[in-house]
Amino acid sequence: MLEDLDRQIVRLLCDDGRMSYTDLAKETGLSVSAVHQRVRRLEQRGVITSYTARVDAALVGLPLTAFISIKPIDPSQPDDAPDRLRHLTAIEACHSVAGEESYLLKARVAAPADLETLLQQVRAAANVSTRTLVVLSTPYEGRSPDL
Repeated sequence: MLEDLDRQIVRLLCDDGRMSYTDLAKETGLSVSAVHQRVRRLEQRGVITSYTARVDAALVGLPLTAFISIKPIDPSQPDDAPDRLRHLTAIEACHSVAGEESYLLKARVAAPADLETLLQQVRAAANVSTRTLVVLSTPYEGRSPDL
């Protein structure tokens, strides 16, 4: 469980991962050294796992987003699809899900032909059947957790 000040720090860093310790201190009412200690402790505890840049996928040449649900063709085979698909860098996320399918993949590609190729690669690598949803627009994404 997080203390209120730690929650506030995490919320601020989720909104701006490049926020300085000085600015964090101003926002929280703590000293710079106290903020630094708290951030370091949050990192050590695994609450803060990384700092990343968010990019506009369309502006880097990946305008097509798709969600691909997969289920094994042979349910008696080992459940190792995530490992079998790890090398496919077009897959941005892999979620184990409840329901008929086993996993939900989020992929970004440049064009429909690239999505078709990716689907073939997914089926071949993991011996799965797929069901695909193509994203038409994304009103919001990457929101901070509700702390």
